[in-house]
Amino acid sequence: MTEERPNLELLRAMFDAAVAAALPENCLPPYLPAPAETGRIVLLAAGKGAGAMLEVAERHYREILGLDRDRLIGLGVTRHGYARPTGTIELIEAGHPVPDEAGVNATRRCLELVKAAGRDDHIVVLLSGGGSANWIAPVTGVTLDDKQALTKALLRSGATIDEINKVRKHLSRIKGGRLAALVGDARMTTLAISDVPHDDPAAIASGPTVPDGSTLADAREICARYDIELPESVRVALNDPANETLKPDDPAFERAEFKIVARPQASLEAAGEVARLAGYKPIFLGDSLEGEARDRANEHADLAKELAKEGRRAVLLSGGELTVTIAGDGSGGPNQEYALALALGLSETPMVSALAADTDGTDGGKGLASDPAGAYVFPSTIGRARSFGLDPASFLVRNDSSRFFHALSDLLVPGPTFTNVNDFRAIIVDNTDMS
Repeated sequence: MTEERPNLELLRAMFDAAVAAALPENCLPPYLPAPAETGRIVLLAAGKGAGAMLEVAERHYREILGLDRDRLIGLGVTRHGYARPTGTIELIEAGHPVPDEAGVNATRRCLELVKAAGRDDHIVVLLSGGGSANWIAPVTGVTLDDKQALTKALLRSGATIDEINKVRKHLSRIKGGRLAALVGDARMTTLAISDVPHDDPAAIASGPTVPDGSTLADAREICARYDIELPESVRVALNDPANETLKPDDPAFERAEFKIVARPQASLEAAGEVARLAGYKPIFLGDSLEGEARDRANEHADLAKELAKEGRRAVLLSGGELTVTIAGDGSGGPNQEYALALALGLSETPMVSALAADTDGTDGGKGLASDPAGAYVFPSTIGRARSFGLDPASFLVRNDSSRFFHALSDLLVPGPTFTNVNDFRAIIVDNTDMS
């Protein structure tokens, strides 16, 4: 423990434990379906964990089960910078959160693999957060440019990821259950790492293999509520009944099953065990928190200050996916904005340290794998900033949390973790005398 950064090691240890609980090598193998006597296993993967999921699945089928080379095929798509060393199955890097041409081409090939599957084949879909951007197949009339413009507008609007995905589903030929509709007589099993509130299968990667309860009307209402200026092609598509998603009674789901292999709550519990072993009482605030990052930060600052007044020795743990309504021209993401607002809300409370970070290894930023995952908060944060001539409140107004924490050397930059169970937030209230 240092005077400026107390409990730094414990904060990082809890983050690492949360990530480890969701790594494909630790959670995926027990769920991989056994191959039949005949037919092929067709592995399709999308999302930030796609590379690691493919790596683990390919090793399982080839090295452990000894499946012949011609009985294991597939294709994966992951975010740029998130590739892993696979064997004979190709892994393509594509855009996130804004889709790109690489994603379009890879998705087309995935759809072709599904259409070509036969009765004896088993399609195994490996999904993780980020799959919505990686699997991009616009409906007729909508271009990639249109989808990119819409995605950027939605991301800046403050819309939740669930709302964004409801719009995406109705502009796609793969999301909202449409992938399952292409399976034909083959079997399909989807194995997913959940990165969404309440672990809703229809929200993970926009639910390409499960029924969707949202409607075209919902998508139009979301765009109107956030005052999104729609390209004409998108406006037409959202009014076309042919672009409605598949509902629960659709026969496409009769031969499809879905299982979640890693959940945010399990990751929080792993972090809580680290806290417990260190002598702190873990207090779980929920794994599905949503809302504006700065608003949640203010709520959590109040909770932490109350615990500090009571002389408690505890760790507040929470997950979910917070949002930022972008009004400034700064750099950062929801976790860093939360951390900055939390630091201001704590008013240098002497017994409180915190970490807010995205378990995938990047939080907002420029879309690079080297972007920060989040930021630390210490009792000294605001005082150190002001000693450097920085005004924390002005950085918050500009949505410039990344530059703020960079100046203090308090960013967490772990690089890609190859999984994603969404936000991780830990606030340590330590009654140990730090004087």
